[in-house]
Amino acid sequence: MAEAGVSMDSIREKVVEAEERIRKAAGLEELKAIATEYLGKNGALTSLLRTVGSLPPEERPKFGQAVNEAKRSLEVLVAARETELLEVERRRAEERERVDLTMPGRAFRTGIAHPITQTEDRIKAAMIGLGFEFFEGPELEEMKYNFEALNYPPDHPAMDDQDTFYIDDHRLMRTQCTAIQGRVFEAKKPPLRVFTVGRCFRNETVDRTHGHTFHQVDAFMVDRGVNMAHLKGTLKAFATAMFGEGTQVRFRPDYFPFVEPGVDYSISCPFCSGNGCAVCKSSGWIELGGAGLIHPNILRSYGIDTEEWTGWAFGLGVERIPMMQYQIDDLRLFYENDYRFLEQFRA
Repeated sequence: MAEAGVSMDSIREKVVEAEERIRKAAGLEELKAIATEYLGKNGALTSLLRTVGSLPPEERPKFGQAVNEAKRSLEVLVAARETELLEVERRRAEERERVDLTMPGRAFRTGIAHPITQTEDRIKAAMIGLGFEFFEGPELEEMKYNFEALNYPPDHPAMDDQDTFYIDDHRLMRTQCTAIQGRVFEAKKPPLRVFTVGRCFRNETVDRTHGHTFHQVDAFMVDRGVNMAHLKGTLKAFATAMFGEGTQVRFRPDYFPFVEPGVDYSISCPFCSGNGCAVCKSSGWIELGGAGLIHPNILRSYGIDTEEWTGWAFGLGVERIPMMQYQIDDLRLFYENDYRFLEQFRA
C-alpha cells in the first residue's frame, strides 16, 4: 500500500504543479508547451501509466483511473486557459488596430490631369459656354472626309504619302480635326454650331516645334447671314476665355482649301500686351491658326443652299495654348512623361 500511496501522491503532485503553470501561462505558445510537457505522448502524466506494472494487481485499475482523470481535468483547464488567452490576444489586436477618430486624416497623393487634357477641358468649357455643341469623330478617318469633303484638289501636297499616314487606299490617320465637317453635315442640318477637340497625325520629323501626333480644336458655324465679323467676334470671345481680358484678334489673308476667304489669325501677346517681347519676337502678336468662311463648294456638296446659308470655321493646335501660357519652348516635353515636368501642372 505504501508503494501505491506514493504513486497516487505523485499524480496529485504533478496535477498541482501543472495547474499552477497552466494558470500562469502568459501566451498560447507557452500554454501549448506546458500541455505537451504533461499531457503529450511522453508527458509527465502519460509516463506515470508506464509504472502501473510495478503496482499490485488490485491497485492497478484505481491508479490508471486516477491518471486518466487527472489528464482530463488538465485538458479542461488547458482549454479554459486557451480561451482566456485568445480573448486577451483579440483585445490586444483591437487596441493595435483601433482607429483614433480624433487624429487628422492622411493626405493621399492623387494623380493629375495631363496639361493637354487640362487645356482641352478649358477649351470645351469655353466653346460650350459660347453655345457650341461638342462632336467627336474617329481618328482612323476616311479619305473622303479628311480631304475630298474639304475641297482639296487631287494633287494637293497634303495628300502626299510623305505627309500622311495612310492605312490603305481609302483610310488614313486623320491629319486634321476639320475632317469632322462632312460627318456633321451628313447628320445635322443648319443652323448649327459645332466644335471638336482631338488627336491628329502627320508624317513629320519630331523636333521642338513639330510632332507626328498633336491635338487640334476645330469649330464651325452655319446659319443665315453669317460673315467674317461673326468669326472674329467668336475668336475674340474664345481668346479672352483662354488668355484673359484685353486679348485682341488680328486677321491676315491666307489660303486654305476649305475656306474662302481664308485668314490666319493671331492674338495680341498675352505676355507683353502687344508691346513686344521675346515670346512674340517683338511683334506684339502670336499666330494661332487658320480660319475663314466655309467654302461654298463644301456647303453645296451636302445640299446646303449657299444663297440662304453661310458659315465660318477655325482651327488651332491645342499644344500652342499651354506652350504660350507657360512659356514652354519644346513640344516634346508634353509627351516624354517626365514626372518633374508634369508635376508642375498640379492645381
